[in-house]
Amino acid sequence: MEQGQTEDLNDLRRRRREEYNELLAHGVQPFAYEYPVDAEAAEVLASFTDEAPQRTVKIAGRIMTMRRMGKASFAHIMDHTGRIQMYAKRDDLGEEMYDAFKLHDIGDIVGVTGYVFRTRTGEVSVHAQSMTLLAKSLRPLPVPKEKTDEQGNKVVFDQFTDKELRYRKRPLDLILNPSVKETFVKRSHLIRAMRQFLDNRGYIEVETPVLQPLYGGAAARPFVTHHNALDIQLYLRIADELYLKRLIVGGFHGVYEISKDFRNEGMDRNHNPEFTMMELYVAYKDYRWMMELVEEMLFTINRAVNNSNTAMVGGNEIDFTPPFKRLTMFDSIAEHTGEQLRGLDESGLRAAARRLGVHLEDSAGPGKIIDEIFSERVEDKLIQPTFITDYPLELSPLAKKHRTEEGLVERFELYINGQEIANAFSELNDPIDQKERFTEQARLRARGDDEAMTFDEDYIETLEYGMPPTAGLGIGIDRLTMLLTGAESIRDVILFPTMRPEK
Repeated sequence: MEQGQTEDLNDLRRRRREEYNELLAHGVQPFAYEYPVDAEAAEVLASFTDEAPQRTVKIAGRIMTMRRMGKASFAHIMDHTGRIQMYAKRDDLGEEMYDAFKLHDIGDIVGVTGYVFRTRTGEVSVHAQSMTLLAKSLRPLPVPKEKTDEQGNKVVFDQFTDKELRYRKRPLDLILNPSVKETFVKRSHLIRAMRQFLDNRGYIEVETPVLQPLYGGAAARPFVTHHNALDIQLYLRIADELYLKRLIVGGFHGVYEISKDFRNEGMDRNHNPEFTMMELYVAYKDYRWMMELVEEMLFTINRAVNNSNTAMVGGNEIDFTPPFKRLTMFDSIAEHTGEQLRGLDESGLRAAARRLGVHLEDSAGPGKIIDEIFSERVEDKLIQPTFITDYPLELSPLAKKHRTEEGLVERFELYINGQEIANAFSELNDPIDQKERFTEQARLRARGDDEAMTFDEDYIETLEYGMPPTAGLGIGIDRLTMLLTGAESIRDVILFPTMRPEK
């Protein structure tokens, strides 16, 4: 910000502080305790008719525009449902109340009691008969300005549009860009619809530890913390999986959790270190059954959020009508690159990666190589809902081996609009096999893969008591919200995303 702008801003803050003191001197409390609201802007506007008798309402909101004209003034106030115009006249309010109103600014929150009428220009408004200051805004809002050009077109400038500033100043973003609030209302509807879908099937919502002595359930780096009283190192969970499957061992038929997970990794349009996941585990089912459940769930959720079978994401219309397309990982790579990777050893896979221009780390094993080729050459081409199935065993240490394909596991990921939305397994319930997989993960970690899983002896012991065949699922709530609202970045669907500190 330039020096002149800073001085102007300081002058505005100084003036508002002076108004605050003047209000106190006149016996006006700038910060009220309550106000008996009995009407909302959207409902008042929708229900008004010229034939009906005048209706008195008590409405409250933030002043967003103000136009003073001597003995009368107009203002628009905004509540959580929208904006409505207020008309204030000195003869109706009385000189003392009207003089206090002259010390109000854009951004102040007021309560207005008055009758609803239509102005000469045709705008439905509230004619104020009394007014109460509820909260004085001591900082000016960066309210956009409007002007009309020579062609009669309305031009808006000084808009609060800087993305990074909007994420850092989310309260201002919500005040000045009302459409942002709609995204988070839809997010709430999405989660509610998901819960209802799962609850209606008899699955139990549970809570598992955020602080864990061992992290597991995903390939990711954790956040590390320390518990002072116990003098032990703990980790913020990267997934809920291992604890939820312990509950299946304990006798629950179906459990799910909607929770915050944390992964100490890079940030981009699809990743935030703190994110929301839904994980579901159902006994006596497999990954093929889970595909059908996911199809039905996402179709139901999109109907609840968008009242449609489709959703617009960028320029793509996504159709959620079941069934979704299904492709094995090998077949998807062959379809989109022409490379047949099935049966190749590590040297053959590296040669294919070179032909496709895919960079590989020296530590990458065969499964990782296949995954890198898929990620770079296939993912972004999967626009309509597509289940990618049957992953390399090396990538999925918690999934059951494929019942017919050597070296693969029974796993799917659901891709929509080029993004992974869901991940699911036929869960590995053989403790001997699981112990071997954890041992292999330890070998990969020693080779340099810092996202390989840790060896969880307690989980192995739990499996030894016997876990029934189980289907497991994870869905990223943030990414699903992006999809159903058409948001371009994960930061657009997280109210307070992680940001680099300002200098």
